[in-house]
Amino acid sequence: MPLKAILFDFNGVILDDEPIHAALIDEILLQENLRPQRGEYDQFCLGRSDRACLDNLLSRRGRVITADYLETLIRKKAVAYQQWFTNSDPLPFFAGALPLLQHLRGSGLKIAIVTGALRSEVTLALARAEMTSAVDCIVSAEEVDRGKPHPDPYQRALERLQQQFPELALAASDCLAIEDTFAGIESAKAAGIRVMGVAHTYPFHMLQRRCHWVLDRLDQFELEQVAAVFSRTAAVSCR
Repeated sequence: MPLKAILFDFNGVILDDEPIHAALIDEILLQENLRPQRGEYDQFCLGRSDRACLDNLLSRRGRVITADYLETLIRKKAVAYQQWFTNSDPLPFFAGALPLLQHLRGSGLKIAIVTGALRSEVTLALARAEMTSAVDCIVSAEEVDRGKPHPDPYQRALERLQQQFPELALAASDCLAIEDTFAGIESAKAAGIRVMGVAHTYPFHMLQRRCHWVLDRLDQFELEQVAAVFSRTAAVSCR
């Protein structure tokens, strides 16, 4: 089957915690005596790492940002997120997300998580869901110099899957990315990977202009239909 790997974003695709991240970023701004502005998180933070998010928000307010200052804020936000995580039972996974991971794994596809979140946040969530073994690799915020919308996270994930499974001769054209934000969509497409948008964060029609496929919800994903498209594309390219 030409479709060999599916690369998932995490926050906003698998775990429904984007409102928590937005609230924690607002709290950081308030602690820094800065006023959060409506719509600012969506514009400058959705799909991006905490580093890029805070850098954007602070720069717009004229703050002088040193590496130490930024690291302090990132750690502060990570601690607050960990407190929320510890007190959340069950975690708010999107409907269909965990069954889909299990189904794809059982179908023999390789699975990667490509995220702007910290690795510790992803691994803890997967462990809580008993889904650690369903994922072949994770590329997180700490592992790339340039996060989404740059192609680097998806390129890194592709490189790791190629190293782990050389027998697959994996190419970007064999992969599908599942994303919910414009930054993530741009990142995957820039890496040469086709994108399925899921309307968890933006309306269906806004994703439709940017993605190869769009779903209202992740539980609508049908592997057979997507795999058939990849197979037809491969057949046409061989003529």
